Amino acid sequence: MAEKFCSLPSRDLTLRLVPKPADLNQNGDIFGGWVMAQVDVAGAIPAWRRARGRVVTVSVNSFLFKQPISVGDIVSFYAEIIRVGTTSLTVRVEVYAERNHDAPIAVKVTEAELTYVAIDDNGNKRPLPPEMAGKM
Repeated sequence: MAEKFCSLPSRDLTLRLVPKPADLNQNGDIFGGWVMAQVDVAGAIPAWRRARGRVVTVSVNSFLFKQPISVGDIVSFYAEIIRVGTTSLTVRVEVYAERNHDAPIAVKVTEAELTYVAIDDNGNKRPLPPEMAGKM
């Protein structure tokens, strides 16, 4: 599979990590489950901010692995809210790997959409508060 070179997005970065050898699968690539867990963390950050409190993941609407991630890659997660409902919101997460230290490149490796629901202290759905002016 040929790599498609690109630059990192100009929007705000949500999360950046470097996978470790313990995150490898039997083929020497990073476990898909590790990537999925980090995508959920990255998606929850803007959801939590917009909900101004607890959120839970209720749906992984889509998840596409485009390229493998290797040990030594710097993995960047960009998350943005794309839909807001009464109690839920949908977040798109794009994942890029920076690799090849001698001639650095960025490769889009994963994209996903997840839906989160705002919950109260008892774990019940709650309405999202109005959007604040001058967001964080």
